[in-house]
Parts: sequence; structure tokens; C-alpha cells
Amino acid sequence: MSEKAPGESESVPRAGAVTVSDVQELIRRKEEIEAQIKANYDLLESQKGVGMSEPLVDCEDYPRSDVDLYQVRSARHRIVCLQNDHKAVMKQVEEALHQLHARDKEKQARDLAEAQNEAQSQSPDLSESPCPTQAFAKVNSISPGSPASLAGLQLEDAIVEFGSVNARNFQSLQNVANVVQHSEGKPLNVTVIRRGERHQLRLVPTRWAGKGLLGCNILPLQR
Repeated sequence: MSEKAPGESESVPRAGAVTVSDVQELIRRKEEIEAQIKANYDLLESQKGVGMSEPLVDCEDYPRSDVDLYQVRSARHRIVCLQNDHKAVMKQVEEALHQLHARDKEKQARDLAEAQNEAQSQSPDLSESPCPTQAFAKVNSISPGSPASLAGLQLEDAIVEFGSVNARNFQSLQNVANVVQHSEGKPLNVTVIRRGERHQLRLVPTRWAGKGLLGCNILPLQR
């Protein structure tokens, strides 16, 4: 039987402090309680299958002599206590998973904001020209089946916009790398000039069989 009283289990760490290890420990405790509940049900089954509700007196209201009454009553009591413990642990698992999910969403939002701020930090007058036309880099190589290839990016494409990066705020390829790193699994708007025509693409940086999140090589253009 659990050493703690029903519902008297360790509390979930405060929001932001919970870890994957905390969740794993809660799940381990849940499985341990489930095993103890099963063991006590097995004990009841061995006592003529009395279960949790079968009467422990005979037709003349005398205590039954064919079962161990002490074992049956003890097992029933332990099952009730353990079921309360199980309910409390399940609630803690749910709360811990919610905290982990909320913390991950906050981190993703912070990372995206940092990437956008870095890309825009060198462009205080960005709003004056919403549609840049000057290319700042070009596609030097591209791997078949890569995220870049699936998005429609082609060799020698001149890149005008890559997410929030454009010719006005582009300083180095690290600007592009930061946007890619913080946009994994999220669509990026990419504008290219191809044979004199402007093309709008949606590229999703994704882990794939090859290297990196794009599967292409980009070179900066000479200014």
C-alpha cells in the first residue's frame, strides 16, 4: 500500500520549474500504484472471488468461514486508499504536462521574437519601403527532396526576402541562419527573382534525411 494517505502525494513543481524528469517520476508512481491495486484485487480473487462488494456474512448473518475476513477487509481498504492516491497522481501528471506545454509555447514565442528583432535591428526605416526589390543572396546549391526543393526554390534563385530578412537589414548569412533556427516547423515567406520574374514561395524549415533544416546553400551577393 502507498505510504502516504489518500491524496497526500508530493505536489507538482511550480509553473516553469517542472521538468521531463518530474513527469517521468509521476508516471512511475502511477504505475506503481496500479500494480499495488492489481495485487490487492488478485488477493480478493483468491478469497473465493469476493471482490469489493460481496457480503462477508452467510445467510444467517454469521461471518463467513470460507474466507479470511481480515485479509479481505484489509485488501478492500487498501484498494480504496490506493484508488484515491491514483486519482491524485493522475491530476498531478495532467498539471505537469500542462506546465511543460505552456513553457514550451512561451519559449517558442520568445525565440521567434528574438529572431525578428535581430533581423529588423538594422532597418529602422523598414516601413518606408514595404516591398524590397533588391536581392541580397542567391541559391548556390540545392538537394533533391529537401525542404528548400519541396518549397520550389531553384538553383541561381536571387533571394529578395527570406522571412524578415531583406537587402536593407541583411548583414551576413547569420541573419538567415537565425531566422531558420527559430522558425523550425513554421512557414517562412521567401521572395526570389528567377529569370527576371518575381516568385513568392513558402518554405518550412524541417529536419529531413539530409543536413540542416533547408537542404540548400546560400551565398551573399557582392554589394
